[in-house]
Amino acid sequence: MDKQLTKPETLIQWIALSALAILIAIPLAIFGVQIVQASDPYVKDVLSLTGNSVQGKAIFQTNCAVCHGWEADGFVGPSLQAVSKRKSRYGLINQVISGKTPPMPKFQPSTQEMADLLSYLESL
Repeated sequence: MDKQLTKPETLIQWIALSALAILIAIPLAIFGVQIVQASDPYVKDVLSLTGNSVQGKAIFQTNCAVCHGWEADGFVGPSLQAVSKRKSRYGLINQVISGKTPPMPKFQPSTQEMADLLSYLESL
């Protein structure tokens, strides 16, 4: 005679399988996002360059300081102090070029300018 599972046992098994599925899905999703990010030619080019944080600061002050403050400490836009601890390199690049967070405009710097700006942002 087969032992039939009771409802609590079935629920526990379902929870365990769901947790296992989530634990497997999260790394796969992260890996998939990284593959997509790495395949973007602009991002690949930016990340292959060495940025100059002094030049990046000049680019920042010309294009970003009006909203983010002269020293990136916030004004109309948020403070960018320690922003590289909150956003990945790809996330920073994407934020700058996408303009997905209104009222931030799209900004399309050259790859070297973006590498310089990224270097500056990572120095904050």
